[in-house]
Amino acid sequence: MKKTIFMAENIYLIDDFDLGLPQRTGSYVLAEEELTIIETCTSRSIPYILEGLKELGKSPEEVKHIIVTHIHLDHAGGAGLLLSYCPNAKIIVHPKGARHLANPEKLIAGAKAVYGERFDELFHPVLPVPEEKILIKDHGDTLQIGQDSILSFFDTPGHANHHMSIYDEKRKLIFTGDTAGVSYPQLNKYGAELFLPSTSPNQFDPIKMLDSIGLYEGMEVESIFFGHFGATSNPEEVYRQIRYWLPIFLNETQKVFSSMADPKKGALQLKNSLYTLISESLREIRIPSNDDFFTILNLDLSVSSMGLIEYFSKLEIKKQKETAL
Repeated sequence: MKKTIFMAENIYLIDDFDLGLPQRTGSYVLAEEELTIIETCTSRSIPYILEGLKELGKSPEEVKHIIVTHIHLDHAGGAGLLLSYCPNAKIIVHPKGARHLANPEKLIAGAKAVYGERFDELFHPVLPVPEEKILIKDHGDTLQIGQDSILSFFDTPGHANHHMSIYDEKRKLIFTGDTAGVSYPQLNKYGAELFLPSTSPNQFDPIKMLDSIGLYEGMEVESIFFGHFGATSNPEEVYRQIRYWLPIFLNETQKVFSSMADPKKGALQLKNSLYTLISESLREIRIPSNDDFFTILNLDLSVSSMGLIEYFSKLEIKKQKETAL
C-alpha cells in the first residue's frame, strides 16, 4: 500500500494514522537538497514516516531538518524518537516550545489529563530531545533547504502560544499546523469542504487566532497545508469558515458555561451541542453514519470543547480578580 501522497513539487504527505485513524494527522516530506520533514505526530507514527521515506528512496540519515509547528504531542510527540533514526537532523521549533522538547514532562502531564488511561497506548514513548539538537526559529527567520527553496517562519498564536507557520515562497504555500484549523478531506468525496477552528487546551485564544488568520491573508498564499489533514488550494474559504465557526463555538460555550456546575460535564455538553450543529449544517450531503468523518469530528470536538471551557474559566478568573481590585 502506497505510503506517500504527492502534494506539490518535491512535497509529499505521509498519513501518520494518528490514534489509529486514517486522514487524521500527516507529516510532510520536502524532498529538497536538504531533506526536511514537517511534523512528526506521536512516536506511534514514526514507523509510517520511516516507511514513507523508504518509498521515496530516502534514508533517515539524509534528513537534515525536522520542523514542528508546535509541541503538542500529535505534532511533536515523536520528535525524540524520530531523531534517534535521523542522526544528521536537528529539530526546528518555536522559541517558546524549545524547553518542552528538551523536557517533555509538562507535555506528558497535559496529554494524560486529556486522554487518561489511553496515554501509553496513544503516545508512549515521549523522548526528550537533546538541547544541542534543537534549533530555534523566530518570527521572520528563514531556512534555505535547496538552491531555490527557502522556508520562512512566522509566529502564529491562537491555537497555542508556541505555534509557528512555515511559508514556502517558491510555491506560495504555507504549513499552518493547527492555527488555520482542521480540514476534513473525508468530505471531499461528497463534494464538500469543511474547516473548523482547533481550540484545544490550554492556550487557545480566539483574538490571537483571528490575528494569525489576518497575517495569512496579507501574504501570497495559494495553498494551505494542514496538520490535520492534507491541503487546499482555496485559502479564502478556509478564512471564511474559521470566521464563521469561531463565533458559534464561543457562543455555544457561553451558553454552557453560564449554567455549568462541573467542567467535565460542561465540556461533554458543549461537544454534543457543537456536534449537532455541524452535523445539521452538512445534512444536505447525506454522509453515511459510519463514515470515518464522524469518528474524527467527535474526537476533535471533544478536545476542542475542553479548550473552550478552559478558556472561559480563565476569563472568569480574570474577571473576578479585576473585580476584587
